[in-house]
Amino acid sequence: MDLVVKINQFPLPGETLLGGDFFMNNGGKGANQAIAVSRLGGNVQFVCKTGRDSFREKTVNLFKEEGIDTRWMLIDEEKPSGVAVIMVDKSGENSIVVAPGANSSLCVSDIDNLDSEWEPIGYVLLQLEIPIETVTHIVDLAFDKGKKVILNPAPAADLPEDLFRKLHIITPNKIEAESISGVKITGKESLVKAAEVLHGWGADNVIITLGSEGVLLYNGTPKWIPAIPTGAVDSTGAGDVFNAALTVALSEGKDFEEAVQFANKAASISITRYGAIPSIPYRNEL
Repeated sequence: MDLVVKINQFPLPGETLLGGDFFMNNGGKGANQAIAVSRLGGNVQFVCKTGRDSFREKTVNLFKEEGIDTRWMLIDEEKPSGVAVIMVDKSGENSIVVAPGANSSLCVSDIDNLDSEWEPIGYVLLQLEIPIETVTHIVDLAFDKGKKVILNPAPAADLPEDLFRKLHIITPNKIEAESISGVKITGKESLVKAAEVLHGWGADNVIITLGSEGVLLYNGTPKWIPAIPTGAVDSTGAGDVFNAALTVALSEGKDFEEAVQFANKAASISITRYGAIPSIPYRNEL
């Protein structure tokens, strides 16, 4: 659940500021991505874990409204559902702190006990709001079954180097690319260097998202794809929309440049609205 406060400026350490509007919306990177895939025309299976609380009830109801199968929404009887505390300033920039709750207990045995069907799955889209060992296990399973894995490495974390060779695509933003690659990013040259490092570790394709500066697509040679100019009011969830749209476009057979342009279009719509899930566009809007 996203707990959002609008502010004029971010507080300094120890400072208390009066904020503006408060609102609460369903969120979580995985949920954002799953709903975006569904709204954009994809057929999605979503695996998650929540607490047994009112936030779960709200989420289950939302997924049913969105036409998403809820049978893989697991329950942790001890931990609460995950929450994110989000501050959004007047320019649309955000600052987020996540309390993972039950997300942190989605474990390897949970995945092994699922009765989900792998046969119809074309792409597996993952992010890092669940334990790294669970992510690694899912990547291993998907790779062994010949599925294409897209990893959105957010929030940034140390990843085992063996993981990269099993990734079809890795999609960090600039901060995540710097953190994971170890390359200090100061401009285009260093962005390409960071992409080269991730590609060199084995990722087939590297897509670094740069907000209003567009996207760097790298699979041996760099390709710069501009963003679509728009008036941003809230960037929360834009990366999730981008990843979902990218996955949908690729699953429909679009090439990488077309898929990135499709994803840019979806993300550009989302940042003109407040909230994560409320901002996710539908296919007809693109």
